[in-house]
Amino acid sequence: MVLRTPSRPHGGAPTVLKIVIAGGFGAGKTTAVGAVSEITPLSTEEYLTEASADVDSLAGVEAKQTTTVAFDFGRLSLPDAPVPLELFLFGTPGQDRFVDLWYDLSRGAVGAVVLVDTRRLESSFTPVSFFEDIHLPFVVAVNQFDGAHRYHPEQVRTALELPASVPVVTCDARDPNHVAGVLLTLVDHAVKSSASRVDHAPLPLSRTPDVTAPQ
Repeated sequence: MVLRTPSRPHGGAPTVLKIVIAGGFGAGKTTAVGAVSEITPLSTEEYLTEASADVDSLAGVEAKQTTTVAFDFGRLSLPDAPVPLELFLFGTPGQDRFVDLWYDLSRGAVGAVVLVDTRRLESSFTPVSFFEDIHLPFVVAVNQFDGAHRYHPEQVRTALELPASVPVVTCDARDPNHVAGVLLTLVDHAVKSSASRVDHAPLPLSRTPDVTAPQ
């Protein structure tokens, strides 16, 4: 994969990009952020209780004991990328009732990763529709859970009714190399999407995201 970004002198401060990692309940967002973060991830996980049993279905993820209630935050530096990058990663809560929070987390982001669990594919439609509606470039990453059936990316594309322009890849959210590869795919896709927009100003690769990252 070739990362295409505007040319800039090397040796200076890295380009800072904000990335949202979204997906359905239990899709692996907290795991993905934790896998690649070079700092101890900020996590807002809480234990599931009986009070949420009616709204947080555990079908397919029966072993899950916690859920994100605000966001996860991590940071990844990629100094050896064609353009040195520093990625601020914001993982969203997965349940539909937190969609209003997704707007805040997406402000200033260059793009999003939608993690997909094929055992619960229906939970992926909301985040896909959300990023389509706000016109934020996104890629779909199929998290290959142990014991889950393996589907070809094009089968997932068809099931989610995704256009050919949206990259669909597979990954293991526990593997830092896999997650880093997905993030680079997203950056490349976001830059290409920006370049193809004839009715909008180019997508800025800002050194300062609009939303201040936690320290």
